Amino acid sequence: MTVVRSWLYVPGDRPDRIAKALAGPADAVVVDLEDAVAVAAKDQARRTVVKTLAEGAGIYVRINAPASAAGQADLAALAASDGKPAGVRVPKAEDPDELRRVADTLGVALYPILESALGVENALTLATSHPLVAGISLGEADLAADLRVAGADALVWPRSRVVVAARAAGLPSPVQSVWTAVRDLDGLRASTEAGRRAGFFGRSVIHPSQIPVVHEVCAPDPAETAWASQLLGHLASSGDAAWIDDHGQFVDAAIVARARWVLALAESGEKHVEEGTHS
Repeated sequence: MTVVRSWLYVPGDRPDRIAKALAGPADAVVVDLEDAVAVAAKDQARRTVVKTLAEGAGIYVRINAPASAAGQADLAALAASDGKPAGVRVPKAEDPDELRRVADTLGVALYPILESALGVENALTLATSHPLVAGISLGEADLAADLRVAGADALVWPRSRVVVAARAAGLPSPVQSVWTAVRDLDGLRASTEAGRRAGFFGRSVIHPSQIPVVHEVCAPDPAETAWASQLLGHLASSGDAAWIDDHGQFVDAAIVARARWVLALAESGEKHVEEGTHS
């Protein structure tokens, strides 16, 4: 299992930045056709995306809201493209029928972004709307504006809602929203650590300098990896359904599932390092 830790957004009308991002350390590159592209440049951005896909680049694409004219043009361009994106991030997601139309049109993995009160209310319905929905997340700036709130504390409940909806739908833990204070890497680290404790994994980023911080926070520490390895080793040798470990802690199926997740993260991190070494 390869786990995506960083999702780097790049403007779709900047082919130079796209090429640089693809050569960089981000686990996933998201070419943006929405907020990062001015209205006058959207046609150019679509052409750039289609060309990049035709060249075989494994990019993700954030389209404009599907119900908008720009979103419909995005869907038409991607559907006609010779190459297909690894996935499409769908902003302003509220309507499950709309998501189904996008999925049926493109036939690729969808990642709805919930950016309104209605989107949050429909979180589980959206997460289960189509088999191609591969993950859900929040767009916190737009959501805060729609809710008329300010401050991180005001979004505690929506964050919990999307975490629960994602896992109830059998999807990966949600990707955390962007940290917009690009130079505040200490703030990014604290926020990402808090997000991990709250059930998020990985983060959307808007600058390459943010990527190492996100990767470090997403990596299990060596002690945790050693614990997971020892626990699963005991399970393999004993076959016990439940037991008390060497530290006096009760171990059952839920703890075993946690250990498997920790080792999957560690193995994925090693894979990313090896790929970076040979790239």
